[in-house]
Amino acid sequence: MSYPTSLKTFASEVLANFYTVAAVLPSSIHLASAMVEPLPLSRTLVAIELGAGTGAVTRQLLSVLPQNATLLAFEINPRFVSYLEQTFHDPRLVLINESVENVESVLHQHSYHHVDVVVSSLGLGFMSEPKRRSIFDGLLPFVRSHTVLTQYQYIHSLQFSNGRLRRLSLQPLLNDYFGSVESRIIWRNFPPAYVYTCRPQEHGAETEFCCQKKCKPDFVYKAKGGRPTQPGPIR
Repeated sequence: MSYPTSLKTFASEVLANFYTVAAVLPSSIHLASAMVEPLPLSRTLVAIELGAGTGAVTRQLLSVLPQNATLLAFEINPRFVSYLEQTFHDPRLVLINESVENVESVLHQHSYHHVDVVVSSLGLGFMSEPKRRSIFDGLLPFVRSHTVLTQYQYIHSLQFSNGRLRRLSLQPLLNDYFGSVESRIIWRNFPPAYVYTCRPQEHGAETEFCCQKKCKPDFVYKAKGGRPTQPGPIR
């Protein structure tokens, strides 16, 4: 489908469901490219997209992913899912019309026990802190030493908390789950946005611990609050 059709679909859903869409326009090609660029896609077999929208980032991912890869794209909005089904006819793409809070159970249902890359366009600023952490807690058992996650956040980064409008930085949250968090600003988007690139930490810090049993021996998870999370077996 054409960009005007995508924009029309997106705009109508923004008006109807702003807090689930959490954006005013689809990601620009510059933001979509910045979300995909840090990912090791040439070696990826299992990719996850959280919040596919009308497919701006989906298109970039499918243009680079190997032919034997699988892209699991989560999108809770049924109209966006219908649009994606009509737009993309790629056997690598699996559309999942469920909340990302169910990511752990969905991955187990599809018999996946690790992910290579995660691309998140979720409006985390519109979620409560427990919900944000629930999503990352669900992802953590599938993260391996080579896994890379990207997440964007608009530079205004505002959130209502206790009746006040305040700035929300995702950096502390991401630091709780990943050993390395880098950011850059993409100005050629409306609004401009930060892109965070997150990687697990290998060996070292006191807040990390080594996985036991069936986890890769060189990998160290970063525990939330010092509590270990056991991963599933490697697929």
